[in-house]
Amino acid sequence: MNNFFLSLILICSLFTASCATKGQTGAGVGAIGGALAGQAIGHSTEATLIGAAVGTMLGYMVGNEMDKYDREQLNHVYERGTSGRATSWRNPDTGNSYEVLPQPAYSHPETKQVCRQAEIIAVIDGKTERTYSTACRDDFGRWQLQ
Repeated sequence: MNNFFLSLILICSLFTASCATKGQTGAGVGAIGGALAGQAIGHSTEATLIGAAVGTMLGYMVGNEMDKYDREQLNHVYERGTSGRATSWRNPDTGNSYEVLPQPAYSHPETKQVCRQAEIIAVIDGKTERTYSTACRDDFGRWQLQ
């Protein structure tokens, strides 16, 4: 990987860590996922930047649309979801629907926190969007989006 790509990942990671709103957190996670996907598919700086831009937009939209009900459902998937098996729900207030495919839990190599990744497919205002998220348990055992 070139230094530019590594710098982009670092900047996106710092952006995600410093975010205060759910939309911004979704944008940061989407940017990282999009950049990685762009690099994997296109193997070029241009593909990485396009992937980051698309991921940022989709991540922001998904993150901004999740309300308390949806966050509770997502937390339930992180807590009790079977790895590799999709869980879905429809928000009765917004009409948005979500399908979450959790991956097996793992121990974060640096923090030693228990973490899980998940793929989220959201249908918001009739548009299907896909994003990826990672959550880790905090000191109180609650799942926190990274």
